[in-house]
Amino acid sequence: MECSVLGARDETTEHLYFCGAVTEVLKIGTSFKQHSGSSLKTPPKLLFLIIPGNPGVVDFYKTFMQTLHQKFGSRYPVWAVSHAGHCVPPDTMDMIEDPPGMSVNDVFGLNGQIEHKLAFLREHVPRATQLVLIGHSIGCYIILEMIKRDPELQVVKSVLLFPTIERMAQTPQGKVMTPVLCHLRYITYLPIFLLSLLPETLKAAIVKLIFGGLRSLDHTVIPATVSLFSVDCAANAMYMGGQEMRKVLARDNFTINQNLNKLLFYYGASDHWCPMQYYHDMKRDFPDGDIKLCENGIRHAFVLDAGKEVASLIFEWIQSDVQT
Repeated sequence: MECSVLGARDETTEHLYFCGAVTEVLKIGTSFKQHSGSSLKTPPKLLFLIIPGNPGVVDFYKTFMQTLHQKFGSRYPVWAVSHAGHCVPPDTMDMIEDPPGMSVNDVFGLNGQIEHKLAFLREHVPRATQLVLIGHSIGCYIILEMIKRDPELQVVKSVLLFPTIERMAQTPQGKVMTPVLCHLRYITYLPIFLLSLLPETLKAAIVKLIFGGLRSLDHTVIPATVSLFSVDCAANAMYMGGQEMRKVLARDNFTINQNLNKLLFYYGASDHWCPMQYYHDMKRDFPDGDIKLCENGIRHAFVLDAGKEVASLIFEWIQSDVQT
């Protein structure tokens, strides 16, 4: 394990092995482990846990997490766990644990990523801890699977942002990306490798150029994007994406119905990964569900320029649910 303190006094990042793969965990708020040697007698009763989209780089969510932590008066820790193999390991660690510890077959695949998150909870979060799970994009699918596979999780609320939980390959973006992710991803490895050889300042300049059209770009996402100029990370993200196209098919209505009172869905009005028709289908099938449609023009990749805004919305939606 490697741990480092980030900018804020109560903000840390850790690199750990879960299911045999390197994993980055961003923690804003008190870590459970910090309580043993402190004056605090009990760990926090409630934890916000972010399950990212793809690519699952936790630093994309830093501003979002900081705002969420502040909005709730810094009372609850807010953590994010990366997808297995989506982060660049420190120099002291490899992408895959050697010798292998607890491993999961195909940990970089979609099923492996679900088991990876459950393993993280088993090892790092006390079983009695109440959870607010916040998923983004494919993270929403992962959360529904987590709830299904471990119904004893103490979930207070699950907020599913821009949820890609059904028919991904049939979406406008899915139709474009399915051939790339499923059949042509290997041809992208060479340009990514060449980009990885560039100096960090030049990589950052390229990212700024790519995002140049975003007037309110959150500049904390630039290092996160630069980290994707790694063949291993990009390959793992694209491999997972290919499985998403093949495996995220019919919506899991049973799990949704069983947990409807704990779920909040937030759909985009112009989301090419999740067309508005999917929102209307959800409203039709679950008329009593908390299913919202964005009225603020927020993009699917909200972390690029609307992390603060979405965190503020979540506070308004669920503050009455998390008074512990």
